[in-house]
Amino acid sequence: MRWRLVTKLCITWVKSSIGYAEDQKRTLKALGFNRLNQSVTHSDCASIRGMINKVRHLVKVEVESS
Repeated sequence: MRWRLVTKLCITWVKSSIGYAEDQKRTLKALGFNRLNQSVTHSDCASIRGMINKVRHLVKVEVESS
């Protein structure tokens, strides 16, 4: 059995979504955010990267290797 290194992304919501499109607000909810300056951790995959790309002006992303 092969083990592969799983990369985790620590995503922090740093800018308010007030004044931005409703789909961007829904994307923040889908990522698991409830309040500003909250951080969530997700595995690095294409779907998460796509959501981050949609709200890249509202979040900060840090890569964690584990």
